[in-house]
Amino acid sequence: MDTPIYNYVQKYAAGNGARLHMPGHKGAEILGCERLDITEIAGADSLYEADGIIAESEKNAASLFGTAKTLFSAEGSTQCVKAMLYLAVTAAESEGKPIVVAARNVHKSFVQAAALLDFEVVWLWDENKEFSLCRCEITPEQLERTLKGLDRKPAAVYLTSPDYLGGTADIKALAEVAHKFSAPLLVDNAHGAYLAFLDEPCHPMRLGADICCDSAHKTLPVLTGGAYLHISEKAAPYFAVNARGAMELFGSTSPSYLILQSLDLANKYIAESYPQKLNRCVDKVSRLKEQLKKAGWSVYDSDPLKLTVEAAKSGYDGRELAEFLRGNGIECEYADPDFTVFMFTPENKESDFCYLAEFFSKTSVRQAVKKDILYMKPPEQVMSIRKAVFSKSEKIKSENAAGRVLGRTAVSCPPAVPVAVSGEKINEDAVKIFKRYGIKYADVLL
Repeated sequence: MDTPIYNYVQKYAAGNGARLHMPGHKGAEILGCERLDITEIAGADSLYEADGIIAESEKNAASLFGTAKTLFSAEGSTQCVKAMLYLAVTAAESEGKPIVVAARNVHKSFVQAAALLDFEVVWLWDENKEFSLCRCEITPEQLERTLKGLDRKPAAVYLTSPDYLGGTADIKALAEVAHKFSAPLLVDNAHGAYLAFLDEPCHPMRLGADICCDSAHKTLPVLTGGAYLHISEKAAPYFAVNARGAMELFGSTSPSYLILQSLDLANKYIAESYPQKLNRCVDKVSRLKEQLKKAGWSVYDSDPLKLTVEAAKSGYDGRELAEFLRGNGIECEYADPDFTVFMFTPENKESDFCYLAEFFSKTSVRQAVKKDILYMKPPEQVMSIRKAVFSKSEKIKSENAAGRVLGRTAVSCPPAVPVAVSGEKINEDAVKIFKRYGIKYADVLL
């Protein structure tokens, strides 16, 4: 597969001409990559008006993912989340403020989009009751009940799958329910770009989603910030026609050509050897999971490239376990009191698997950690997300936040999943959860 962006930049850099244009480094190698860092000069195309090498590369990506349109982002899935929600709410035909029905474990970029676009959110809560920050299991029956109870047609149904722990939703069944009510299904698939290339593909685009985003950099050999916005071939034509304009609304006019080149090169990599390498890696991760289980560790049922250790069930605070690992030269992806998460790709060395297997074989499983089971009573929404975000606020200790209304949703990444959402009155359940996850401060309205 051709790599038009990469080829152009290589040719330009080799020409060694006078760079009387941006960027200011002029190709001088301070980091070592500057000669390949360019801007929208003649022939380099322009991301939001693409009709040349970028458009050609995006078409290559669309053919690989099997979509009607795939667009590049140099600003991660955050840009794509906002763009796909914009597409959904502008396409909505019902009267009144648009409604988006969303599983509660959204990334904070969803809340930012709600503030900017001023849509109403109907939350889907995990019916298992026990609160988990990253997890929110939604059944087709639950979604159908919710959609039946609405007073107007929703602009979209929105899911996060896989979630940060590696849990996956039943996209196919949930898509069927959403479409029964003429609602498009939007999926934040930030952690699952690779799912399209498994022996049995299970990418949202293959399972019925209308629009989804992938953080290419999370699981593919792409520079941080590289992402995709995918539009399904079965989606309403409006989405594909207006997708680039939606991306432009939320993106910089100076996208990174280093990131664009890495997305371009990923096309070639995927088209050639990636599926075979991927499936070998999945086998290795699967064997590693079995090794840990045989050694007595509790392992969460996660997506194929994640190894999620149920630390608390194995006698550890997940953050404590992460510190032990760090002292042994192993850096995990995410840790909280209950879980420690590891992400693999075909680019991991064999020694990475060996180091982790050795660590867990030598570390003793302990008696399960006793903990209080936390529940989250859905907070009262006292004002719109938009009004709360754009109101005056102050930062206070979260332990003192009960009864106050949350302003901006300020949570760290990972996992960037909010406990309470802007405009909600913080209840005692939320305060306990803040403490559990080490969230020390809350932004509350004055």
